[in-house]
Amino acid sequence: MVAPFRGLLPKIYDLIEGEQYFLIHAPRQTGKTTFLHQLSHQLNREGKYISITFSVESAGVPDFTENLGNERMVNAVHRMAPFFLPEQECPPAPIHPISLVDYLSAWATNQTKPIVLLVDEADSLWDNVLISFLRQLRDGFQSRPHQFPQSIALVGLRDIREYRLKARADNPSIGAGSPFNVKAESFFLPVFSREEVRSLLDQHTQDTGQVFSDAVFEKLYTFSGGQPWLTNALANEMVYKMLNNDYSQEITPELVEQAKENLIAQRQTHLDSLADKINDPRVRPIVLNIISGGDLPFDGADDNLRYCRDLGIITSKSPVQFANPIYREIITRILNVGFQESINQDIAQTSWYLDPDGSLNMDKLMEAFTDFYRWTSESWLERFQYKEAGHQLLLMAFLQRIINGGGRIEREMALGNGRTDLAIFWKSQVIPVEIKLNHDARSQPLGLKQLARYMDKLGQKKGYLVIFEKKSSEELPWEVRIRREVHEVEGKEVILLGM
Repeated sequence: MVAPFRGLLPKIYDLIEGEQYFLIHAPRQTGKTTFLHQLSHQLNREGKYISITFSVESAGVPDFTENLGNERMVNAVHRMAPFFLPEQECPPAPIHPISLVDYLSAWATNQTKPIVLLVDEADSLWDNVLISFLRQLRDGFQSRPHQFPQSIALVGLRDIREYRLKARADNPSIGAGSPFNVKAESFFLPVFSREEVRSLLDQHTQDTGQVFSDAVFEKLYTFSGGQPWLTNALANEMVYKMLNNDYSQEITPELVEQAKENLIAQRQTHLDSLADKINDPRVRPIVLNIISGGDLPFDGADDNLRYCRDLGIITSKSPVQFANPIYREIITRILNVGFQESINQDIAQTSWYLDPDGSLNMDKLMEAFTDFYRWTSESWLERFQYKEAGHQLLLMAFLQRIINGGGRIEREMALGNGRTDLAIFWKSQVIPVEIKLNHDARSQPLGLKQLARYMDKLGQKKGYLVIFEKKSSEELPWEVRIRREVHEVEGKEVILLGM
């Protein structure tokens, strides 16, 4: 167990003492609900406050009326109270119809201690129900703490600006103040730090004697990026599923690699939900430009970045990239699965690209892709939703289809990089590949230098630079655009493939 909201508890206590309303937001499965339950129980044990945690998700239906929304929320308060409070401190059974503000007022008026409400899934509400909910909080705010809860936390995935958007903030009846000016502060739950992940694994070692070595820890932390669900899922995949809770068996770095691949292949609910997120119009430009290495469009850039960070898709700091390698792999595979599955089996046999000693013949593989790209790319790219990153995704899909037969691909991509870097691992081989679009005369020389640095990082002397032309075949004929050149860059051999 890692205590969630590390370091934020004193600030939250200050807000409760100051009779403030505030927001807590974080991506799914980062420990929000666990924290809320702990906080309510802790406040009740200390004896100064009456506190419950309840969810308004049952009222989060787009076509609900205000009356139905109120009924569901009031019932949620009444249903959850006994899990936290003795009978004399619980609210009375509701007699409907009754508004949430009246119900909470009646409860607070009949108690001697102030009430602290922690409202989970607050951003699941829609339209008039959301507006009504926030207005009722605003109305009761004036009579706290004796006739309304002293402090209320709204908890969900998003910050207050997203509440405005979801509540049809373009509606002129919604002013800049009420009902949105009750928030004193907003807290974002960070992912686990290195120290917290190490602490979590050490607890397992103390309980079982099974050790997570430094090498295992580094891989696990790298793959999860400290994301709480991924951290636990990777450890559980190894300990429970792969080793059958046999604590005498050693956890190896290779086991972490396989656990990562298993999670990606299983596409559990947490990972599968990424498919819905990447189709969001505010997420799309961020994902697109991370994959292609492009620059972020100026219009709406700040809101889009904030939104993606709230969802946990990207890192909280620059460079802007996917939050962790598992998300990066899942998102890339989701986007190119149509390509990958449609590649003709006649050219997708892994064995055709292997030398007699079992090593991967990358020259033969790239020659096959060049021919494939020439004859299929224009029709395929036209059908692709993410056209601007289609060249990169098409090559990655082709390589993935072949490499799945016994190796793996690791990717590096970030906003503004101007490139996509791949490392193909096949047995003892490590093959660097850089993908670029030909924007201008600087693209090729810059790509050669960038690939040389990437090769240094991987400790390799040979690599491949693939430069895709943005022009159509009518503007630039295939006979001109397809080329293969060998360059020496800083003592390294670079195979340049133009297409």
